[in-house]
Amino acid sequence: MRAVTVTRLDGPSALEVTDTVPRPTINADDEVLVRVHAAGVTFPEVLISRGEYQSRPELPFTLGAEFAGEVVEVGRASRLAVGDRVAGIGPTGAFAEYVVGVDERTLPMPNSVDFVHAAAMPMNLLTADFALHERGRLQSGETVLVHGAAGGLGYASMQIALAMGARVIAVVSSAAKAETVRAAGAHEVLFASDFLEGVIELTGGRGVDVVVDPVGGDRFTDSLRALAKYGRVLVLGFAGRSIPTVKVNRLLLNNISVVGVGWGAATRGDKRMVINQWNRLFPSIEAGLLTPRIDRTLALDRVQEALELIDSRAVQGKVVLTVDPQLVASPA
Repeated sequence: MRAVTVTRLDGPSALEVTDTVPRPTINADDEVLVRVHAAGVTFPEVLISRGEYQSRPELPFTLGAEFAGEVVEVGRASRLAVGDRVAGIGPTGAFAEYVVGVDERTLPMPNSVDFVHAAAMPMNLLTADFALHERGRLQSGETVLVHGAAGGLGYASMQIALAMGARVIAVVSSAAKAETVRAAGAHEVLFASDFLEGVIELTGGRGVDVVVDPVGGDRFTDSLRALAKYGRVLVLGFAGRSIPTVKVNRLLLNNISVVGVGWGAATRGDKRMVINQWNRLFPSIEAGLLTPRIDRTLALDRVQEALELIDSRAVQGKVVLTVDPQLVASPA
């Protein structure tokens, strides 16, 4: 089958698309084989391609975590059936014509969602849901500041916060991104360069209840300063490449919290967690309330370009690879 293969950890430019990768097979009762129609591209794939991620698969391997497609074979213990439309997450293997998914991470999709949008959903929606529901304990009526709001994870966090009844302040880096998040329903929009001053003005000096931060870097200290009493900064990642440090005396001043959001770590050992999350999200997905913004779709053989776009942080929303040739990719 055709697949994106990593043979050396030299970044996106070293990725290879070949048609000689063996089609995977089911080896356990709780696995399913999926014919992939589309695959979502995430920032961790950039890091994995360079050997900079916390997990390092043994070379060579097929890259890609997010997939959407149709079930073609099921294990004896699977809750799914042949022909089901699904999206899913695996550690690797999604950038290919077929992928083996674990049953509890392979999720049914409503017929109203096409495969491109389905491929863009799992990682971001599940991470954002875990961040805001479980780690942030967000309540209706609270105010949420979302960094990187026009990116895939920020956009999902913004949509879930809105669905939970929060006031959303979106932080972006350009006027074009500001228009994107306004169209998605953000109540207010600020630019990253001076967001703290904007928060003080918009909240009358009170601050925000929750900060969603998938960026890290220089803005982290100002995120702490932007918090109201009992506020929480949710640490989702470090797209800005710099990992900030915390002077813990700052936490005492207003009884604020820095909360780690490790969705992947939380799911290990809990086979029901992802299914329970998806059951909670499914009505909003079916109603069209949680719809990812697709920045562009690229054919599988343009995977190098896809990862370079993600790395450049120029993307608004999600980049999706089309594996099924019948799905139309964006113009070159």
